[in-house]
Formats: sequence, structure tokens, C-alpha cells
Amino acid sequence: MPTIIEVFRLKYDAGLSHEKIARACGLSKGVVSKYVSLAQVAGITWPLPDGTDETALEARLFPAKTPPVRFSAPDFFQVHQALKRKGVTLQLLWAEYVEAHGDKAHRCSQFCHHYRAHRDWSPGRLLE
Repeated sequence: MPTIIEVFRLKYDAGLSHEKIARACGLSKGVVSKYVSLAQVAGITWPLPDGTDETALEARLFPAKTPPVRFSAPDFFQVHQALKRKGVTLQLLWAEYVEAHGDKAHRCSQFCHHYRAHRDWSPGRLLE
């Protein structure tokens, strides 16, 4: 029988302690406690709805985490076009980028590094 469902069955139907559930399922007491607390946080109640399988239960208990976006990506095509104008520098464009994006802006060195990498690999550059 699937482990998580078995843990819940033993917890709520049989009323066993976490230690006894752990021994019966071959898990640690900490894992049993984790499953029970995650179920409470996720709002999962016993008995489970009909058709709930181990995979669906795992997806609710352990949702996939998306990494937070730390930096806002500059529009390097627009940066490249702006640099063609007289008096416009990369540092000036970086300052405007920082003003627009605040804490999500790259530092000047990374902004310049990414711009140069973009410029060197852009398809139009290969035709020059």
C-alpha cells in the first residue's frame, strides 16, 4: 500500500502514535510528523476524497517551487540602439535601468557584462 496514504490511515483510522506508525511503515518518526503537519497546512483531511492516489497527494503536500526572479532582465536590443546616439554611454543607460527597476536591477559591472555577451552573440553581429 502507498506510504503516505498508509500513514494517514494509521493516524486517523487506527489512532496510532507517530512512533507506532513509523515502525509499521518503515519510516522515521520525523517523516510521519512531517507528513501529518504538511497535510494540515495543505488542508488535506481524512478520509481522502475518492480517487486520490499517492501521486496527487504528493503533489499537494510537496508543491513544486519556482525559484524567485532576483533580477529584472534589461532590454539589450534597446540598450544597443540607444548607444548609437551621441552622448549616450552604457553607464548612463545603466543608471536609467536602476531607476526603473530598483532592487531588481543588476549592478553596473553585471549589466555591462551581460550587455557585452548579448552584443557578441546577437545574430546581426554575425552579418557585420
